[in-house]
Parts: sequence; C-alpha cells; structure tokens
Amino acid sequence: MAPIVSKLGIIGAGVSGLAAAKQLAHHNPIVLEASDSIGGVWRHCSYSSTKLQSHRRDYEFSDFPWPDRDNADFPSHLEILDYLDSYAQHFDVLKFVRFNSKVVEVRFVGDRETVDFSVKPVEYGGLSPGRGQPVWEVSVQTNYSEAIQWYAFEFIVVCIGKYGDIPKLPQFPQNKGPEVFEGQTLHALDYCKLDKDAASDLLKDKKVVVVGYKKSAIDLAIECAEANQGPEGKPCTMVVRTLHWTVPHYWVWGLPFFLFYSTRSSQFLHQRPNQSFLRALLCSLVMSPMRHAVSKFIESYILWKLPLEKYGLKPDHPFEEDYASCQMAIMPENFFSEADKGKILFKRSESKWWFCKDGIEFDDNTKIKADVVVFATGYDGKKKVKSILPEPFRSLLEYPSGLIPLYRGTIHPLIPNMAFVGYLESVSNLHSSELRSIWLARLLDNKFKLPSVEQMLEQTRKELEVSKKTTRFYKRHCISTFSINHSDEICEEMGWTSWRKNTWLAEAFSPYGSEDYLKKQ
Repeated sequence: MAPIVSKLGIIGAGVSGLAAAKQLAHHNPIVLEASDSIGGVWRHCSYSSTKLQSHRRDYEFSDFPWPDRDNADFPSHLEILDYLDSYAQHFDVLKFVRFNSKVVEVRFVGDRETVDFSVKPVEYGGLSPGRGQPVWEVSVQTNYSEAIQWYAFEFIVVCIGKYGDIPKLPQFPQNKGPEVFEGQTLHALDYCKLDKDAASDLLKDKKVVVVGYKKSAIDLAIECAEANQGPEGKPCTMVVRTLHWTVPHYWVWGLPFFLFYSTRSSQFLHQRPNQSFLRALLCSLVMSPMRHAVSKFIESYILWKLPLEKYGLKPDHPFEEDYASCQMAIMPENFFSEADKGKILFKRSESKWWFCKDGIEFDDNTKIKADVVVFATGYDGKKKVKSILPEPFRSLLEYPSGLIPLYRGTIHPLIPNMAFVGYLESVSNLHSSELRSIWLARLLDNKFKLPSVEQMLEQTRKELEVSKKTTRFYKRHCISTFSINHSDEICEEMGWTSWRKNTWLAEAFSPYGSEDYLKKQ
C-alpha cells in the first residue's frame, strides 16, 4: 500500500496536539491519535476525583477563554474534557484528527548528510533544506487491527507527552516481586481505566497500599478512604519514598500566591539563562537570601495550615525546590481529616522494600499486610518517545546531558524536521504548549531562522545549569522560576514585543497568563 503523503504530521491529540493542530492548521496537518477521542491524559489517566491544580483562568487558550473563567472552583477532568472538545470544535480542529491510529514505527528517509555527525553540523539546526520531499515515514496501526498504513511527512510534531501509556515501576530482587504476592497489584494507569463502581469495589473493605506521594497517589488515597467509611472499612497506607511540599490553596498568610513566583518582579529574584555576570553575582550574593526568605515564609504558612510535622511529612528541602521542579500539589481539603480518622496511614521508606506472600516488607524489619497494592509511581515518558524513534536519533535523544535538550522547549538540535510540544513543564502546561506551537508555526512559515546547532545546544545547557542551581529535581525540565524570561526570548525571536502588559505597574506586579499573548504585538 502506497504511503499517504503530507507536509506535516502531528502525533497525539491531547492538549499539546490540539494546540499544535490549531496553530498549524494552514498546513493541513494529519493528526494521528491512538485512541478514539481527544484529551490525552485528561481522558486516559484521570480518576473520578481528578481535578485541575489551578484556577481555570490559568489553564486556558489565549483565544478561547472558559465560559465561567472567574469561577473559583478547580474544574474536574470532565469539565476540562468539555473545554478541550469545545475548543477543537470551535476552531474546526477535529477534521485533521485520525482516531484509532497508533504510531508503531518512525523511519528517517531524509538526506543522510543531515545526520552525518562526523562532520560538524552547523548548517542544519533542526530543519533540513526545504526540498518539499518526505523526511519521515510513519507506520500506523489503524482501528486496533493488524493492518498497517504508512504515512510520509516532511515534518513531524511529537505531542505524546511525558505521562500515560508506559508506567514506571520499581525493580525488585528475584522472588521478591509482585509474583510472590497473593493479593492484587496494579499501576495508577490501570486504576484510571476503572469506572467509579469498579474502582470502589476494588478498594472497599480491602487493605490497600498506595506507593507514592505525588498528586495521583494523594487522590487515590482519598478515594480509598472514601470507599472504606464505616466500621468495616480498612485503612489505606501510603508508602512515602520522597516527600514533597503540598499547599492547601493559593493564598499565603492572606496574600495571593502569584505574588511570590508568577510576576516579573518576583521572578527577577531568580537565576535565568543568558544573564550578565553582574546579574549572576547579584543573584548569588543579594537575591539568594531574599529567595530563601520567600521560601521560608511560604513554608511557615503551610506548616501552620497542614499537620505535616504531626505525620512526619515535612520535606527536608526548601519549598522553592518543589516549585522550581513543577512538583507542588494542592492538598485535597479532606485529606488530613481522613488521616485523623485513621483511614489514611503513612509509612516512610527511603530505602528498599519488597513483596511477600501477604503484603510488603521493609529493610527495617517492618511489614504491612495488604490485599491490593497500587503503584502511583509515575510514567516513563522517555521510553515512550524512544519506542518510536529510530537510530541514531534514539541514542541522540538525551545527548549530551542525559536530558532531552529542547531549544525553546520544542526543537531537538540534533533531530531534523521534528518538534516536540508538551515536554517542557511550567505552572501552566497548556499555556507553554500553546506559545511554543505559535513559535513553531512561525518557524515553519520562515518568519525567522533557527540559530546554529552549537548555539541551540548551548542555550539548553544554560537552562539546565539554572535548574541544577535551583533544585535537586532538575531532571523534570521545568521552567517555573524563569517562565516569563523564557517567554520573553520566544517573543523576541518571533519579532513580538516581550513586555506584554499595558502599564509598568501591571508589568511588574501582575501575573502572566495566556491572555497576555493573544495579540501578536
């Protein structure tokens, strides 16, 4: 069967895929979506209780505001799916999407000289010469059948994200893994596939262990506690390996949270790429104590509001490190009330543990009996990308730092005619994906040129160095403490003005959001 030829292919129809499809609509892209619906992780990796971690006005497209954007409640995952569906219909994006089209292989068919790294690659810079010929061939399995359809694209945008599809699971010694456990084990990804009744049946009157302490683990523990109300209900035990700061809401001692990290003046206190020697010195000597004071101020409120010390859940690292790695989570209102009732228990485990016949054991000789063990241990996003990329690009994916070096969070300098949208994390991943999709559209329309490979790699190295100085969790590729500066550089590259507010006062003290980037000024 002859391949279907198109200039542009987009893999994935989640938030990033929709943003890319809308901005690149004038290229008539083909969007390949493995499932039968849009929404990505919001549809396939959400519990019945899953909600957005921010206000809806902080999670909206610049040209499509929420109908009730001033509603203070955090929207549920179903409301978010409705919003995404409305967005896709409003901008007629669904016509590009081919559902039940799972990408199983990607082949490079472009100019081999482009990837000859024995020669110093100074010319190519992410885009091979525009000869109008296919550079990538994509093998697609359609409608869950064995039939394979090939597509040929000049350019591919990968929007499959870092979450979902491939669970990250702990490794166990031989004969000490789930195979010796007589109960049931599953990953949070499997739990997401259960409807509300099936999830309740799995948890009700069962001794459940949840491995993890991030947002998905916290939500799962709440659902477990709610399914085990009454005298017959069993407690849920959370195995906590790494502690992270959680916040009760977006207010700190009566002040709005955005004042501390989301304004241009607050981010002025933080390290950023491409800063002058004088500013770097200022950040180290003068602003470092100020950043420390801000972090301590927030921590004092959290410790006053939440009983973290009572339950041994106070992290040893500063709050700033979790914010800088996009790991701050909103604590559900009833979480600690369930803990007070004994419905949620905690077991710290910074070292090894393993399965036994009737539960799990720890190297401190303690044991937890269990009927069900749920791994809320995250996803292997890199493995997901590597599973479809061919060599040598698979090996180059994390070169040279061990992380994926994405220029402007989008272009890998060593992979031609391919972009990645949705791999850079910030306070609002939707806003990050939209702005980088706008940038990508202008790049493909030849509105500006990329720097050399060396310059792009140097930029990614600088961003990594800033992250390393800010947080021990730097591998998450989060830009939350210098997100405005990151957007400034993108705007300047596109020929837009970087300062987006109408007044100096608003520029200094108002939070930045999607609506600030609506006008192409």
